[in-house]
This record gives sequence, structure tokens and C-alpha cells, in this order.
Amino acid sequence: MKSTTATFDVDPQKGFTPLCPDELPVTGGETLAPVLNAMAALGRFRVGSKDAHSTSAAWVNPDRSQMAAPTGLTEAPLHWPSHCVIGTPGFELLDDLPHPQDYDFFVWKGVESDLHPFGACYHDVSERRTTGVIEVLKGQGIDRVIVGGLAFDFCVKDTALQLARAGFEVIVVKEACKAISEETAAAAIQAMEAAGVAIVETLGQVAG
Repeated sequence: MKSTTATFDVDPQKGFTPLCPDELPVTGGETLAPVLNAMAALGRFRVGSKDAHSTSAAWVNPDRSQMAAPTGLTEAPLHWPSHCVIGTPGFELLDDLPHPQDYDFFVWKGVESDLHPFGACYHDVSERRTTGVIEVLKGQGIDRVIVGGLAFDFCVKDTALQLARAGFEVIVVKEACKAISEETAAAAIQAMEAAGVAIVETLGQVAG
């Protein structure tokens, strides 16, 4: 099964960890590199993604009381503090992960100031502009994708749902993720399980 399995590191960036406390720090996010590297050994093809934002993004709101509040913008639906800005420490992957060029395929998302997709399979929330990852995985003969990264309840969830809709068997490993909140994590689990995504606690529970 390894020969038809890919692994997907979704946005494991310093901007989503306490290493960058002024961005979107997810508790424990800085600890994920070893488990993501171990997860990669379960597949033949390793995919990664990054948020790649500008300082002038339409969804940026420095008022943290407005975090995840609606913006009214179809392609950037929620307010967030500025994070993962190109050229800053928050843009960088966690130490000990491969350089983006060393992944088998890599996605940069949210580059346009008026686009803020969560899932890594499309550049837009409307899912009309593919990032190419679905097509590449199918071209590689992949039928199963094991997913981890940051944050479990937003970008990991949406990426897993997009992959499931594309026809892949999708497994999300909770050990390889961290969530922003328990409430949104519970809603994410419900949405993913309803879509047929398998959620396991540890890498050891992933069938070989």
C-alpha cells in the first residue's frame, strides 16, 4: 500500500506556533516536525504546503477579538491577524522539515491579497483554481493520502475534505496535528467523518 500512498504536511509553519506569538500561535504546533517526518515514511510521495501572505491582505484584522469573524468576502471569508507573511520568520517551515524544494510536490497558497483559501488543493475558496496537487497525486498513481499539519480545525480539515471529494482515501493523524480550539476541532472531526475521512490518534494506527 505504501507505493500508492502519499503524505501531506499542511502548513507546518512557524507562524502557526508559539515561536511567532503575534501571529496565529497554536499550542504545541512547534513540536510537529518529528512526527511529520515519521509520517512521511508511511508513503512514497511527500507533499507540503505553506501559507504565503502579504502584509496588505484584505482579511487582516489586528483586533484579535475579531479573529475568525466574517469579512463578507467570498474568497477571504474570515478575519485573521497577519500571519505567514513572505520573508518573515512566520513564513518558514518548522526546523527539521525539508526545504520546500525537497518535497515531491509543494503548494504556496494565499499569495493574492484578496484570496485566503484554507485547503491546499485550490487557490480559491470557490475551488475553481486548482493548485495542481490533486492532478499530480493522480498522475503518480496515489489513491491514499495521510494528512497532518496546522491547524487541524481549519487548513488540515479543508485539505482533507478536498482530497476526499477528489476520490482519495484520506486519513488524518491527530498526533501529527494541533488545533486552534477544542470547539472547532470537534466540528472539524464531525465534518471530516461525515465526508468519509478516517481520523486516527497515532501513526501506529495507520494500516501499512
